[in-house]
Amino acid sequence: MVVDEVARRFGIQSWKKKDAAQQAFDSARRIGFVKPASFMNLSGTPVRLISAWYRTPPAGVLVVSDDMDLPFGKLRMRPSGGHGGHNGLRSVIATIGEDFPRLRVGLGRPEFDSVDHVLSQFNDDERRALPAIVSAAAEGVTLWIDEGLEAAMRFVNTWAPLP
Repeated sequence: MVVDEVARRFGIQSWKKKDAAQQAFDSARRIGFVKPASFMNLSGTPVRLISAWYRTPPAGVLVVSDDMDLPFGKLRMRPSGGHGGHNGLRSVIATIGEDFPRLRVGLGRPEFDSVDHVLSQFNDDERRALPAIVSAAAEGVTLWIDEGLEAAMRFVNTWAPLP
């Protein structure tokens, strides 16, 4: 949802499927948008293939992922790090290393099975909060693109949804 929102803000309308991912590019800004279409635990392969094709170093790849260890709606951006048990990040780290920035979007820890939680629909309260969360995350990505990692981290890491 975050990648789709950033692409919408940049006027991206055309996506193609290649290298196990949906891809779109803004040639004027020289920005690529990639949504792996494989299983999450295999998402590192399309990230590696596409970043290698465009000769993008890991520091130029911003990965947006969900995170059950953050409360619902909490955003956290870091310049690098480990996978924290996230299989998608584990896969990306296995293919390009740990030195890429990441934006994590909190899902909250479920009281029941983790797989069911990640794949389930949002409840009514979450659905109402989602537009603000996606918008703030997209703003963080846009700041990363336009002003760099430090500006994006200042915004993202201090943002909080309204009660």
